[in-house]
Amino acid sequence: MAGNGSSYQKEGVQYESIPTNANGGESSNGTKKWIIGAVVAVILLAIGKSTFFKTPGAATDAAVAKANLPKSKTGKLKLFDEHRRFLMEDFDARSTFASFLPGVAGYFGKPVWAFYVNRGQAISTFGTSSKDFPILEFNSANKAYQVTPYIGFRTFVRGTRTGALSTSFDVEPFAPANSRNLLDDEDDSDKPKRILYVGTNEVEIQEIDGVHGLTTNVKYFILPEEDFASLIRRTTFTNTGSDAVELEVLDGLAKIEPSGGKLDWGLKQMGRTLEGWMGVYQAEEGSLTMPFFKMSTEPTDEAKVKIEEHGHYCLSFIESLDETATLLPIVFDVDKVFGQSTSLENPNGLMASSVGDIIDNPQYGDAKTSSSFAAVRKVTLKPGENVTIASVYGRSDHISKVPELAEIVTSPGFISKKADRARTLINELTASVETTTVNPLFDGTVQQMFLDNSLRGGMPTVLGNVDSDATYDEDSEVKIFHSFSRIHGDLERDYNAFSIEPAFFSQGPGNYRDIAQNRRNDVTFVPRLGAFNIKMFLSFIQADGYEPLTVEAVVYLFSDPVAAVKVAKQVTTDATSAKILGEVLKGGPFRPGQLFTLCDQLNINRTLDDDGFIQPIVAAAEDRAMAVFGQGYWADHWDYYIDLVEAYLAIYPDKEEELMYDNELRYFFSSATVQPRSEKYVLDYTFDGTRKHVIQLGSTFFDGEKVKEQEAFRDQNTGLIGIDASWQRDTKGKAFTSSPIAKLFLLGGIKFAMRDSWGMGIEYEGGRPGWLDSMNGLPGMVGSGMPETHELYLLLKYVKSVVDKYDRDVVVPVEAGTMLATVEEALDELDAAGYSDPEDLPFDVPEPLFKYWDVVASARENYRNDVQYYFSGKTESFEAKKVSKMISRWLAEIEKGIERSFKFGSKGDKTGIAPSFFSYDVTDWELNGNKNDIGLPLVNAKAMKVGIFPLFLEGPVRYMKTIQDEEDLMTDTYMKVFKSGLRDEELNMYYLSASLAGETYDMGRQIAFAPGWLENQSIWMHMSYKYYLQLIRGKMYKEFFAEMKGGGILPFMDPTIYGRPLMECSSFIASSAFPDPGQHGRGFLARLSGSTAEFMDMWKHMFIGPKPFFLNKNDEVEMQLVPALPSWLFEDESSDSDPNFDEDGNHVVSFKLFAAIPVTYHNPGGRDLFGEPPKKYKVSKIDGTSVEIKGSTIPTKTALEIRRVSPVESIDAYF
Repeated sequence: MAGNGSSYQKEGVQYESIPTNANGGESSNGTKKWIIGAVVAVILLAIGKSTFFKTPGAATDAAVAKANLPKSKTGKLKLFDEHRRFLMEDFDARSTFASFLPGVAGYFGKPVWAFYVNRGQAISTFGTSSKDFPILEFNSANKAYQVTPYIGFRTFVRGTRTGALSTSFDVEPFAPANSRNLLDDEDDSDKPKRILYVGTNEVEIQEIDGVHGLTTNVKYFILPEEDFASLIRRTTFTNTGSDAVELEVLDGLAKIEPSGGKLDWGLKQMGRTLEGWMGVYQAEEGSLTMPFFKMSTEPTDEAKVKIEEHGHYCLSFIESLDETATLLPIVFDVDKVFGQSTSLENPNGLMASSVGDIIDNPQYGDAKTSSSFAAVRKVTLKPGENVTIASVYGRSDHISKVPELAEIVTSPGFISKKADRARTLINELTASVETTTVNPLFDGTVQQMFLDNSLRGGMPTVLGNVDSDATYDEDSEVKIFHSFSRIHGDLERDYNAFSIEPAFFSQGPGNYRDIAQNRRNDVTFVPRLGAFNIKMFLSFIQADGYEPLTVEAVVYLFSDPVAAVKVAKQVTTDATSAKILGEVLKGGPFRPGQLFTLCDQLNINRTLDDDGFIQPIVAAAEDRAMAVFGQGYWADHWDYYIDLVEAYLAIYPDKEEELMYDNELRYFFSSATVQPRSEKYVLDYTFDGTRKHVIQLGSTFFDGEKVKEQEAFRDQNTGLIGIDASWQRDTKGKAFTSSPIAKLFLLGGIKFAMRDSWGMGIEYEGGRPGWLDSMNGLPGMVGSGMPETHELYLLLKYVKSVVDKYDRDVVVPVEAGTMLATVEEALDELDAAGYSDPEDLPFDVPEPLFKYWDVVASARENYRNDVQYYFSGKTESFEAKKVSKMISRWLAEIEKGIERSFKFGSKGDKTGIAPSFFSYDVTDWELNGNKNDIGLPLVNAKAMKVGIFPLFLEGPVRYMKTIQDEEDLMTDTYMKVFKSGLRDEELNMYYLSASLAGETYDMGRQIAFAPGWLENQSIWMHMSYKYYLQLIRGKMYKEFFAEMKGGGILPFMDPTIYGRPLMECSSFIASSAFPDPGQHGRGFLARLSGSTAEFMDMWKHMFIGPKPFFLNKNDEVEMQLVPALPSWLFEDESSDSDPNFDEDGNHVVSFKLFAAIPVTYHNPGGRDLFGEPPKKYKVSKIDGTSVEIKGSTIPTKTALEIRRVSPVESIDAYF
């Protein structure tokens, strides 16, 4: 390859090779012996470069050629390797990005969290639990990009060649001084080549240094399936030179934080003062191999002093596959390494000394932040040989436990086995979407999307009676637990406080919207889950029609103490342990991970098999859903229920009646109450003080009386409020329940009563907007949203279909019956008024509509007042026909509102694209004599005028859900959006909104951002993916795949523009509206996005079809696979992979159904399969028999066996 270092990955982009300067960019100050060595090295390097490598860059090019990197047919570096890891060449010279390791250590493992950037040696911060407990300090992305190469992991190497011509060199692999400058055509082409490898459960960096004949690889992964949480770092040095090399090495963290309570705030605000508490202790006296980094006490000024016993450890050793490794000494005195180079740029201390000198002399770790460098005095590598330094970083409860951990991790082959297990573990967890097409990058993207979707919503895990094939609905001993979930709070989303529990079955809380969306297809992947999610989320519906903000993992409890004692004896090995565990199980709710932790703390001797311990306990226990109010009431939380129901019915169409009528669900009881309009319509001056206007403020208040109600459930022994406090009761103290269909009917009735005064959008009267929460000012503008109206339309149509189908009564609280009666009367009065819309709608709300709105809103407020603390316990039964008639009437009104919304349109666009939002200006009001908390007068509205906004993509997305079976309307809508201001012509993608120029700051924070950034006219990937999903749902296959392959959907974007791994979604892409053209198309905010939920739905439609199970005319379950696959997933000339064929020469692709059943599509000629069922099937069973089926559907008996999973081995479908 030519010395100009042209890209291995991208044609037309010129790269410079990356060697390392002779002195590694370090200070020339040093002792005489190193001065002489450095002079000799420089002279010999100059001779070597002129004699052996006359062409600049030839040394690195030669080393790269020997490195066996994955190359494409064109000779360029592939975008992926044999492990489906994404490759980024010259990673530290590219635009910055941040990401993270998944924090998954397996069900019986304890994770750490770790974030990385494409700078320095990647890992920028890691720790346990949350960013309050860092081992390497948490910094926001903008700072992490700057400081990671200096305070993060570092490697310092002194090498001496021992051949005929002895030479010495000092080098710091991955040092910023030797990063390539892609903007400089004259950049030193002798710099080494650097490559980043991003896997689903690992990240690796590689530096190929041809000048010094040294290749350095550093790999990170989370230690899987151990009862101690650790980050593993493996640093491998390979001698690529022609003669032996002797190395001295320091490898590790430049700064390591001690354990000492919650430190993040203190590190940011009083970092120097905190250092006074810091110290380094040794687990083995007189040794440097097991340092323990901790504070003496937690840094507080309270009367009760808490002595710190926890600490962070670093255990390092040279790996061995067949011998117990010997621990290396750790250099913890930062001054010994860096001297007075307080920027940590140069290792001045090391340059003035040697590794041996440092570890042979005293080190000091008090009152300063320490380092943790593994020290290698000397290791000699022959040509082609390598050596790996393994380092294990984590947190221990006590210093006495560190030697035990050391014994485990230094056992022969331990690290190598765990590295392999980290890969296979993720493959097992993502088996539900194992996919094989002609495009490995696409297949890897599917796996990554499933993983990230599970991290956001939780990985659905069957517990309890795991050995049966019964579902959650069929067997009370089958439980569902969502593991590995967390709220995002990464380097770019630094505003959120993530939590990753360092426990078995690790999990953390998540936002309601996130979890409700990302669990949409749980039942598609794990059929045994049954209706678990539907029951849980519908139980969170409150009496007022809102939901809490935060969803937590379910808990388990024993209401029967006899059952608790019985199972405790079953899973323990002695009477004392059984007694203690029995008391624990009787004492209150628990989660699996907490139970294991308690067993360790209380010295409970449990059965050796962790799985055999937890499963009987969970099987015998009862489960309880958990949530927390949080803050405010978002308007869209209920939008996702019908998606959950439809996904369930696609697997269990025969269980609908049982689900909807034969279950009883409670009502969540939050500590906040929604104010009536008379308490939140506030009279205030406009921002410029020129006039007064009415705004909606203080929509909810913290209700002290509700808190008193919850206090009744406080446990006098533990001091904790019991979980039953979270469920609304009747006046007799019993938790009030309704059937799922009743809760959906009541929810629909409340939302129908929340339509705005023009009858178009659902009012944002709970203080928060809908999905687009950057419209935070819209509730203040008395705003409303059409997205919620379209979802209401779908909800009510579904409820009507159920009552029409099963003709059973719907029983609701009597208070709701009163409200619904008032709504019906108001509709009667509106009809009697004879109002009809004029052709040209005025912005002022007509008096009959305003009167209707006022009456219905009052009815809603009166209902909420009646059930604010209790239900009366009385109910009212509605006959199915009455419910159907009421809903038909409501649907007609909603259709009128939708039609009006199109007439009003959006600012700058009245071309028939569904609008998203409206605001309302109160044009006439009267003071009601009350004032709000800050003394502003409150008013009652007497008249209103509607305001309109620019186009938002959410409007057509939600509208298309209501017309997906109407081909002409779908095509018309698609073409209108395609030609509108919602399409970014430069990027061939779709804006979140059209231009917001001229809008006021009143609407929300997005106006504060530059156009093209965050929510202001950017490409918001989640909403874009929602839009693309509607295309494939609406059978617009050609348009969908054109958008996908055209770069709208990963992994089909340009990696050099996207700027991060093509297998990972970002939250938004800077659009062409952004002022800096260099940022156009670049992704920001890593992963954990709702985009993954939409992508998994796309995958389901592509590989399985929308409704794999259905009822035939005799109401019997049958199965039909209806894929939507383009020909280029069977064979693609642009792919580096060869197509797959069966024994008859037919193209094949395959996927795994229900994480267990391989399905293979046999496609003669590899043509498009768009919404086309197979012509025949072969279903192979575990017992060795098979069933061959001619025709497009699988009959009942076999269909049910497939749904049960266990009897079936594989499915072949022939087209």
